[in-house]
Amino acid sequence: MKLICIGRNYTDHIKELENEKPTDPVVFLKPDTAILLKKQPFFIPDFSEDIHYEVEVLVKINKVGKYIDKKFAHKYYDQIGLGIDFTARDLQAQLKAKGLPWEKAKAFDGAAVIGKWLPKTSFQNINQINFSLKQNEEVVQSGNTELMLWKIDELIEYVSKYFTLKIGDIIFTGTPAGVGKVFVEDRLTGYLEDEEMFSIKIK
Repeated sequence: MKLICIGRNYTDHIKELENEKPTDPVVFLKPDTAILLKKQPFFIPDFSEDIHYEVEVLVKINKVGKYIDKKFAHKYYDQIGLGIDFTARDLQAQLKAKGLPWEKAKAFDGAAVIGKWLPKTSFQNINQINFSLKQNEEVVQSGNTELMLWKIDELIEYVSKYFTLKIGDIIFTGTPAGVGKVFVEDRLTGYLEDEEMFSIKIK
C-alpha cells in the first residue's frame, strides 16, 4: 500500500504558510512505515523541535485503477476517514530553502495517523463534509471538503495519471488552516462531522 498526500489544497492554509497557490495538486508520498500503529502514542522525534499536526480527510482506494476519468472516480473508493499528516516544520523549512525533497520532514516513522473508516454512504455529499481537530479540549482546525481546491474525484483523476492506484492505497486530501505545534502530553482528537475518528496522545 502507499500513502498519497496532497499539499496546498485549501486556500487558507496556503496563505497561513505563505506558500504560492499551485496550478496543479502538490503530491508527495509517505511509506507504510509512516503509519502510526493503532492505540500507540506519537513520540516526538529527536530530529525536530517543531512538529506540527495537519488534520486531513482520507480516502481508501478499493480497486486497481490507472488514468481514471473524474466521472468514474467515485467507483474507486467506498470509505472515508480522517487522519493526521505530522510535519517536522523546522526540517521542512530547511529542505525547502535548499530546494530539496520534503520526505524527511513528512514521511518519518509515525508521521501518518489513520483513524477509523466510515462508509461513503454515511455522507449525503462527500464534497460537503465537516471535519475538525481538537488539541486537548480546544478546536484548533476545522474545515469542510467543499473548500478543497481539488475535490476527491479530481484528485483521483490527477494522481492516477502518475501512479497506478491499488486496493488499500490511501489518499490524504490536504489540510485547512490552523496547523500548529504539538507538545508532550497533548491529546489530539479528530472528528468527521460529530463522530470521533481518532484520539492520540503525544509523548
